[in-house]
Amino acid sequence: MEIFPYMEESDYEQLVFCQDKNSGLKAVIAIHDTTLGPALGGTRMWTYDTEAEAIEDALRLARGMTYKNAAAGLNLGGGKAVIMGDPKKDKNPEMFRAFGRYIQSLNGRYITAEDVGTTVEDMDLIYMETDFVTGTSPEHGSSGNPSPVTAYGVYKGIKAAANEAYGTDSLEGKTVAVQGVGNVAYQLCEHLHEEGADLIVTDINKEAVKRAVHAFGAKAVDPDDIYSADCDIYAPCALGATINDETIPQLKAKVIAGSANNQLKSEKHGEMIHDMGIVFAPDYVINSGGVINVSDELNGYNQDRAMKKVETIYDNLSKVFAISRRDDIPSNIAADRMAEERIQSLKASRGQFLMNGHHTLSRR
Repeated sequence: MEIFPYMEESDYEQLVFCQDKNSGLKAVIAIHDTTLGPALGGTRMWTYDTEAEAIEDALRLARGMTYKNAAAGLNLGGGKAVIMGDPKKDKNPEMFRAFGRYIQSLNGRYITAEDVGTTVEDMDLIYMETDFVTGTSPEHGSSGNPSPVTAYGVYKGIKAAANEAYGTDSLEGKTVAVQGVGNVAYQLCEHLHEEGADLIVTDINKEAVKRAVHAFGAKAVDPDDIYSADCDIYAPCALGATINDETIPQLKAKVIAGSANNQLKSEKHGEMIHDMGIVFAPDYVINSGGVINVSDELNGYNQDRAMKKVETIYDNLSKVFAISRRDDIPSNIAADRMAEERIQSLKASRGQFLMNGHHTLSRR
């Protein structure tokens, strides 16, 4: 790939290559935009086939974090890091300490966190070399498991979407079809059940389904039958790309709102559901509870303050739906527009993030 043309197209700021022969570290840090503040985004460890694949993944994910953080109303930019290697076989303490030193050398322009293939223990090793890391062990002032906070944010987002579709945000008596009942989705089901919603659930893990049926009186269906379920709200909480050419014609729901990433297979599917009058809560807005939560660690973690900020997901989605109506565009495009408008409004008065600005030395 031609790196500079790729970066120029979406105006990336910086791409950092990190190598440590002793530990086997081969990492890439991508910083997309720091207009709103330092770039926050996790470190992913993955068995990439080529260097180009790793670079492209870091760049793509960094840009996604710019939009996620901006849409969440955070004073943070977007960045992401990837480490090339097998997270089951190639890890060692020296690798993450070396990586921590590279993060420290960026002087606060990039703040990392957990992601696919990395753990709290890995973040603790990074923390030995830099303060610019979140998601460490609780004794280091971390917020702990982000699942409950993410679930609460998705619950608030579903209420905002229901309000847009039905004129009321009450979920009592509404039927919600939940695809996947992992950690986040199970806790989401608790909130929905408490409010009096009826639940339809599916998961490839049969034990997870049984647990939800027992706890919430949910109705279980086969994985392929969740799309055509007779429901008011479809909540994708498992894999991405489940809103596609095959599934859209089956949908009976007037609302799509769930915790999964990259729910639309492509942008055209956002247009298709918009044309059908389905209210779609863009995934990076509704599932931003996790990043809102870890961002609070940067101020010394306070759970009450973090949860109050997570509640603003309701307001953020309401703004997205208002832009969608205003400009007659699908809500996924409206979410991008909201994030871009926020960045542009600050760009006029603020440049790239620097922890220590330049001070001209007086000449003798």
